Amino acid sequence: MNARDICDLAPVIPVITVKDAAHAAPLAKALVAGGLPALEVTLRTPAALDAIRAMVDIEGGVVGAGTLLTAQDVKKAKAAGARFGVSPGFTPELLDAAEGEGLPLLPGAATPSEVMALLARGYETLKFFPAGAAGGPAMLKGMGAPLAAVRFCPTGGISASNAHEYLSLPNVLCVGGSWVAPGGLMEAGDWDGITALAKEAAGLPR
Repeated sequence: MNARDICDLAPVIPVITVKDAAHAAPLAKALVAGGLPALEVTLRTPAALDAIRAMVDIEGGVVGAGTLLTAQDVKKAKAAGARFGVSPGFTPELLDAAEGEGLPLLPGAATPSEVMALLARGYETLKFFPAGAAGGPAMLKGMGAPLAAVRFCPTGGISASNAHEYLSLPNVLCVGGSWVAPGGLMEAGDWDGITALAKEAAGLPR
């Protein structure tokens, strides 16, 4: 499964920050039950790698690691069972590591020059980050014609109220968002509430 396949699975990839690894399996089950199989666990907490390990066997889920910054991050994510990676940007070392590990990667880009550099390297499915601060739907629309080969997963500043603005663009495959897995519901163990949010997100048109 490559990055394009992963982005095609659902209109939203949950961007998940797990503080307690005990939440990981029930969270993954709740999101998959709601129709969101691709799950990005950000490497922003000490529990992140354990969370990935706990999620990888959830039926129907495709678990990836986000906030990959270094080659070592890539190696740790792959060893934990991640099936894809996401980065806020890219470096040659990060791309080399992902390719070396056979880990499909959504590298981040926010400018035409960054997109062109990744396109020259063979990457046609990219993360657009930080989407809201980098120009939002207008920026993506502007890049559409001159960079027609590229498809995006915008992340950063996206919510249930504005996701449709991105998903309506022909060069957007899906969006990444944290609103479907809020910390408050995780802490409360409200997995039904998270499934309900996931169902709403999975039903967004694109």
